[in-house]
Amino acid sequence: MTTEKTEVTLREAVADDSAWVSDLMQDALEPYYGGDHRAHAKRILEAHLSGGMDLVGFFSFEQRMFIAEVNGVRAGMVHLVGKRQETYKISPLILASEFRGKLGIGSILLGHAEKYARIHHARELYCTVAEQNVGAMQFFLRKGFIRAGSSASHYKAGIVETMLYKILYEADDVAAYEGMQISVVPFEQKHEAQVTNLLLSTLPESFGGVDEKWVKALYGGYERRNSGDINTKFKLIYVAVTSAGEVVGVAGMTPKKGEPIKVMPFIAKNRAAFDALLIDLPHELVQYGHKLYIHISPTANEVISLERFGWKLDAAMPSAYRPGIITYQWSLEIGATTMREMRVKPRFISLMRSKRKSLEVRVGYDNINRIQVGERIRFVSHESALDVRVNAVRRYLSIAQLLEKEAWEKIAPDLPSKEAVFQLLKNIYPPEKEKLGMVVLEIVPV
Repeated sequence: MTTEKTEVTLREAVADDSAWVSDLMQDALEPYYGGDHRAHAKRILEAHLSGGMDLVGFFSFEQRMFIAEVNGVRAGMVHLVGKRQETYKISPLILASEFRGKLGIGSILLGHAEKYARIHHARELYCTVAEQNVGAMQFFLRKGFIRAGSSASHYKAGIVETMLYKILYEADDVAAYEGMQISVVPFEQKHEAQVTNLLLSTLPESFGGVDEKWVKALYGGYERRNSGDINTKFKLIYVAVTSAGEVVGVAGMTPKKGEPIKVMPFIAKNRAAFDALLIDLPHELVQYGHKLYIHISPTANEVISLERFGWKLDAAMPSAYRPGIITYQWSLEIGATTMREMRVKPRFISLMRSKRKSLEVRVGYDNINRIQVGERIRFVSHESALDVRVNAVRRYLSIAQLLEKEAWEKIAPDLPSKEAVFQLLKNIYPPEKEKLGMVVLEIVPV
């Protein structure tokens, strides 16, 4: 008895695919989109067959269609639209019903689309998905796509359409981002000079009334933080600091009646610091309220981060804080179920997912010392995320003591030796941090 080998292949669409593509698009799109899907299929396939040239598109210059086959049987398609803004749109990606959820065909098609876009120097890959198409929505979110926003009854009455996008980072950008070791910690007296300079050199561009008196009032509110009385307008302040002690970001929070928490100021010198504050603060602030809201005039990269980490755009307020400047309100719902998030490099997420890395090392900041056995944590990088469960927590006085007791291969299995892991941890946690104590989290993906 022989077992037939399953072979998945990709190829460009050809004229003989016309009827199959027409039927596939009609069946898949009809529940979520209005219009003539067969005419749509005919138009995009003809553009592909004519060399990819889009003769009627306004912003598009290219139409390309690829077919996935399983042992010679058509299983799915992806159609790509090249845009003059150096982006590509997926419109659409569809699997034949009998192949959905099987053999990773959707991942193969999407991977090909992303590779094609990168080869053609695209900055971004995007698509739109109906909220009611739950399987497709979950698929793209798992693959690192970010929600940009939704529109009710956009393509069909009663259907909510959501735009999703994925930034195709250049290698140099990723290296710079991942090379920064940043911690988010409560404000201390030693940070005051740097925080004051950061506030006064940055905020006045977007906010009127920010001067030394305003900064002094912010610190005064921080001194009242233990009162717990919102009528005192007490403040919470967190700073993002590098391993060298440089303050690269600051966030001030004011709990309000009704339990929202206003976050202002919220500024960072770079995207890594901005992300660090966005990721670390929600879990820290759950005890003070149910919702965070920021007043900010964000850059394009900051908008990407806000959307990626689940913040929603509430309002645009022209000239609210300074004439000619639009201030935006973004918000995030938090609560008892808000999962702790921790930043980590993409390579470590891959190693955690494969279960080769089962130990995560941190230093004994208060928020780390509060981690409990059984707690779930989401590890995030600039491009992916992984949820884990904490099976054990162990503490040591130093990195050297830690490595005497713990298996270095489970901390950084892609490094060649215990000495290499020791140096890695020393680089991440200089003496000032190491003296806080070392915490080992034993984790397993969930």
